[in-house]
Amino acid sequence: MATPKSRPRDGYPGRALALILVVTVGLVALMFGTGNTKPRLGIDLAGGTSITLSAKSSDPKAINKANMDVATGIIEQRVNGMGVSEAEVQTQGDRNIIVNIPKGGDKQTAADQVGTTAKLFFRPVLALAPSGVQAPAPSATPSAGATGTPAAAPAATGTGTAAPSAAAGTPSASATKQGRPAGEALAADNTPSPVATTGAAASATPSAAPAAATGTPPAAATPPATPDLSAAMTSGTVPPELAAQFAALDCSKLDQRKNYQGEDGAPTVACTQKDEKGLYYKLALGPVAVQGKNVSKAQASIDTQQGGGWQVQLQFDGKGTDAFTAVTGQLATQPDPTNQFAIVLDGQVVSHPYVRSAIPGGSAVISGNFGQEEAQSLANVLSFGALPLEFQTSDVTTVSPQLGGDQLKAGLVAGLIGMILVVLYSLLYYRGLGLVSIAGLLVSAALTYSIMSLLGAGIGFALNLPAVCGAIVAIGITADSFIVYFERIRDEVREGALLRPAVQRAWPRARRTILVSDFVSFLCAAVLYVVSVGKVQGFAFTLGLTTALDVVVIFLFTKPLITLLARRKFFSDGHPWSGLDPKRLGARPPLRSTRRRNPSSSAAVKGA
Repeated sequence: MATPKSRPRDGYPGRALALILVVTVGLVALMFGTGNTKPRLGIDLAGGTSITLSAKSSDPKAINKANMDVATGIIEQRVNGMGVSEAEVQTQGDRNIIVNIPKGGDKQTAADQVGTTAKLFFRPVLALAPSGVQAPAPSATPSAGATGTPAAAPAATGTGTAAPSAAAGTPSASATKQGRPAGEALAADNTPSPVATTGAAASATPSAAPAAATGTPPAAATPPATPDLSAAMTSGTVPPELAAQFAALDCSKLDQRKNYQGEDGAPTVACTQKDEKGLYYKLALGPVAVQGKNVSKAQASIDTQQGGGWQVQLQFDGKGTDAFTAVTGQLATQPDPTNQFAIVLDGQVVSHPYVRSAIPGGSAVISGNFGQEEAQSLANVLSFGALPLEFQTSDVTTVSPQLGGDQLKAGLVAGLIGMILVVLYSLLYYRGLGLVSIAGLLVSAALTYSIMSLLGAGIGFALNLPAVCGAIVAIGITADSFIVYFERIRDEVREGALLRPAVQRAWPRARRTILVSDFVSFLCAAVLYVVSVGKVQGFAFTLGLTTALDVVVIFLFTKPLITLLARRKFFSDGHPWSGLDPKRLGARPPLRSTRRRNPSSSAAVKGA
């Protein structure tokens, strides 16, 4: 009766071997396919500037993870504004921020730009215009009143807050024609805040309601979105020297998108961030009206009263409340865009909502066509500007590219020497088995190199000098796993076992030892990565990665390969160059049992 084919005692080593080879080739192909053929180097190897910023505050509770994350994001934007590529900004511990700027540069300039405390100001807008594009003259587009179609005047609400009620098809000023971005509305927090329309907002002057009743719109109700700067100069709104600076400013150029903020009591200019259409806007701003440190609270929320859109609620302290009430009362009587309030962070305008009426009480809402991410981002900016959080530069280290190249060369030479010594030792001591260890080291090196190259592009992992040291230490860890398995096999051969049974009996004991050893190494690397700071984390990460890969290589490559080689006559017969010669290992001779005589035969002999 035919029996079903049973599973071989030594399993299917060819499948495991094929799997690890396919994974290795796939990672190498992905590395070349994506163009990430080299690991990303840290500043100690590629050269650059490393700046350590330490947070300090009179209130210990202000230094927390949320505030540090906000500060990290703002500093990262500041570094990107410098035009630096591949810069790294990350927190270290509970109060430090590390800024790594590669490729050298002026360390003092970098420290000045990233080490200063973020400054938030509220400034009134004097003029607004698109930057880097040819904007049409304001007179080319008549206002609604000029065409004979009266612009809809704001209807007074029961709470005294003006709400726009423009009829469809009769906007007061077209944003597309005038080049004005869609603004946000700034209103009191205790009243429903209508969502800003695409066109310019109507001015919340006391004469707004009577004008609506008579059908004659007031002149201030339909201003051009971008007023003529010369007219503003004539009226004394924009000083001549500021007008010249405003006219020359081109925010579409990177070198001009910088911080122009000087004295708090002096007017200045600023640029907005790029909008969804890829356009920049420039603004002429008046003196600082409210300091960002006077914002006591800011948070993003959903406006449940006006369609469920996102809005930003902010609250001022006592000093900020008085200043905010006074300036919003003045802005509410101005035409657009001089009724806007610019929120300026580090010289860049993050928002410029317009004001409909004076906002007393110290609470306000900024509403508009916000998404959740935009609202939360603005709330974070306002919150950070209100924190009593400052940073001091505790360390600035600059490494020249030449020095970094020398360090990288020294690390590679050390790794190459270590690899050669391991190969020579394996060949001289283990002979044929040494080829298995060499092949395993090559597979491990290919996996490690390709993963590091892909991680550099994927998560920004930078290979620094301690990480190179971790890779060199990993050579010994990988070789140690081979030695444990080889010695277990040789012990079985010394006991007189044939090679194939010796390979199978040696594996469980070697496997247990290898797993325990690698677990201890990986645990140490994990703990070191969590508790350490700075470049030591690179060493811990590389050590942990290579330790994990050692388990993969020993299970899917070394053990299956030895199982296949044990079936070959060169190794199974114990060739002197195989490394498994029983005579060379001092193996015991196999026990030979004496042949038992047949009792009947003995009786026949005696009878004869």
